Amino acid sequence: MKPITEYQDYRRYMLDFYEERKKSGFTWREFSKDAGFASPSYLKLVCEGKSSLSRVGIPRVISAMGLSGYERTYFEKMVEFGNATDDEKKKVAFTELTRIAKEQKARVIDADTFAYYESAINSIVRELAPLMPGALPNEIAKRIKHLFTAQQVRDSLALLTKAKFLEETDENTYRQTDKAITGSSEAIPLALRSMNREMTDLAKEAIDTVDTGERNISGVTMGIDDTTFARISEEVDNCRKRVIALANGCKNINRVYRLNLQLFPLTDKV
Repeated sequence: MKPITEYQDYRRYMLDFYEERKKSGFTWREFSKDAGFASPSYLKLVCEGKSSLSRVGIPRVISAMGLSGYERTYFEKMVEFGNATDDEKKKVAFTELTRIAKEQKARVIDADTFAYYESAINSIVRELAPLMPGALPNEIAKRIKHLFTAQQVRDSLALLTKAKFLEETDENTYRQTDKAITGSSEAIPLALRSMNREMTDLAKEAIDTVDTGERNISGVTMGIDDTTFARISEEVDNCRKRVIALANGCKNINRVYRLNLQLFPLTDKV
C-alpha cells in the first residue's frame, strides 16, 4: 500500500486499506466492527461516496487502521479536505496536507500544479519571462498591465523554476519546459476556480484600461434548453482547442493574452 502522503482522498485511502487486508479474509463487517460502528456496511458506503465520515467517526477509523503520529494528523486533514463544503476550507486543509508531507520529506501529488493555478500571476509570468531574457522581477512587473509587484513576480519565478515549469538557462533568462501544465488530483479544480476568479477580475479591469483595438470583449444573453446548452458547451470547448492550436503555432510571440470563455446561467429554470 502506498504511503499515506501520496493520497488526498480519504475514501481512496480507506478503500486501499480494506483491499490490502481483504487478501487475508478481512471483511467490511470486521472493518466497521473494529471502528465501533453498529452498521456492518457503513464504511463501505463511506468509501463508495454514499456517506461521509463524521467528526465522531474519524478517531474510530484512525484507531481501526492503526494510524498514529503524522499519519493520524494527515488522515484528519484528508477528511477535512474531502468533506469541506466551500473553497476556503478546502484550501486550508490542502495547505495542511502539503505542510505535513513536506515535514516527512514527502511530496503531495500535484501540489506544485495546485500552487501554479492558485494565482493568475503564475501563468502570466510563465509566458512573459521567456520573452524578456535578462530582465529583473521589477522589469517584468512593469510590463504587466495589471497591478502585480516585483516581489510577486520574484515569488512566482521561484515557484515556476522549483516546479520545473520554467528552466533558468542563464542569469534571469528562462525558457518553458513544456507547453502544457496538467494535474489530476481533486485539489486542481479548487485552484483553477481561484485563478478563474482572478482572471475574471482582470478582464473587468481591461474594459476600462485597455484600448478597444487591443481587446475583444463581448457577450450574448439567450434563452435555451438543456440540449442546446450541451451543444453550445461543445462548441466553446472546440473553439478553445482551436485557439490553443493557433497559439502553439505562433513563432514570434511579443505579448501575453488571456482568453476567458464563460457560459453560465443568469436565471433558474422556468
